[in-house]
Amino acid sequence: MQELPILQKTYDFIKWYIPILGRLPKDHKFNLGNRIAERLFEFLEILIDVQFQKQKLPQLEQLNRSLAVLRYQNRLLFDLQLMDTQRYEYIIQHLDDIGTNLGGWIKQQRSKVTV
Repeated sequence: MQELPILQKTYDFIKWYIPILGRLPKDHKFNLGNRIAERLFEFLEILIDVQFQKQKLPQLEQLNRSLAVLRYQNRLLFDLQLMDTQRYEYIIQHLDDIGTNLGGWIKQQRSKVTV
């Protein structure tokens, strides 16, 4: 099975982002930082699982909701001034790129259901 681009993008993003979350101030690292990290790991796990599912759409829609939560969690980091504008824009760009890939996959699966 060929690796999906969304899987590689998500993996690369997590590899880049986890060390940054680990450098948050202690009170935020163990609350918001851990929540973001856990959601990212769960996102990756579900992406891997969904490849092997016959009915992909429910899990893909769950991933879409999870991505929305990640966007808000990162916005909160930015609004709490725990990250600079340049880093925030980089993160959002990557989340949007992953979201574009996910949206394409959802659209493809919906067309299979309606055919």
